[in-house]
Amino acid sequence: METFGIQKDIDFMREAINEAKKARSLGEVPIGAVIVKKSEIIARGYNQREQNQAATAHAELLAIERACQSQRSWRLEGCTLYVTLEPCPMCAGAIIQSRIDRVVYGASDPKAGCCGTLMNLLDEPRFNHQSPVKSGILAEETGQLLTDFFRGLRAKKKKKPQQGE
Repeated sequence: METFGIQKDIDFMREAINEAKKARSLGEVPIGAVIVKKSEIIARGYNQREQNQAATAHAELLAIERACQSQRSWRLEGCTLYVTLEPCPMCAGAIIQSRIDRVVYGASDPKAGCCGTLMNLLDEPRFNHQSPVKSGILAEETGQLLTDFFRGLRAKKKKKPQQGE
């Protein structure tokens, strides 16, 4: 398993933040991911659920799919996933299935986080694969992206006139 020092983790998380900003520019929830192997980014992804009208178009799943294509293998052993928000159950399942060695995330997700907040599927001994998790890398910055996005959505909703007015 490839491990990095804190500075490398920060650098790769900044790349994931750049992906999240792409999502934000399209009106998507700003979540971004990158997958790294041998200190090189092999895949990127950002949330595209609205754009694709697909419930599974999460940043992690899109990055995993691209990484599998680039590696010509569904097994992503030797890879680290960097993602701005703690993965949900669906994404945690894909991480397990693709055999990603390590996961690093920014902000915790109190509503759907399955890499330590609500539960840790990546450390479940009954599965055939476990991935160590490092949380809180640039958590303030990644969390602020989400806070600002949802604050902006609520402000837009308040400005819209209600039906019948």
